[in-house]
Amino acid sequence: MHPRAKLRGFTLTELLIVIGIIAVLSALGVPGYKIVVARANSSKCLSNLRGLGVALNSYLSDNQNVMPTMVAARSDVSQQDPALDTVLLPYVDSPAIFICPAGRAIAKTTGTSYYWNSALNGQSVASLNFFGFIKNPSGIPVILDKGSWHDYTGNPVNQLFADGHAENQLNFITQ
Repeated sequence: MHPRAKLRGFTLTELLIVIGIIAVLSALGVPGYKIVVARANSSKCLSNLRGLGVALNSYLSDNQNVMPTMVAARSDVSQQDPALDTVLLPYVDSPAIFICPAGRAIAKTTGTSYYWNSALNGQSVASLNFFGFIKNPSGIPVILDKGSWHDYTGNPVNQLFADGHAENQLNFITQ
């Protein structure tokens, strides 16, 4: 390099253009990132619900295929009512299964991110019915999200149904 040659830096205009391009790319990327995170949380939640279904089946095999009698939800973990996270706890590997990634705040207070369908309390699995008009297990919700956390799909609540499948589509089958 010649000793008298000057190094040329960026002009103010070039620097502003680069900053503008970075800002536009960030504005396009952040919403996409949020959707990806929301879908990942929903997938983890569905996985948790399937695991709770396995735990419920283990409970049922120990209790003559009769659904547990539990409150739908507690307002605080200090309440002594039988709830999802206390009754099924012996049947799960980790208490983390009771927490939807999108519903951690409510789980800290209540012990779980999920509701139990208390209309099924004490019913025999062989003759389950939901309010007397839904008798098909694939249409009877058993455990569902406490909040509308998965709203990117238009169906914001994930659910576990009596036949063991979990999804975020609410479909009551009246057969």
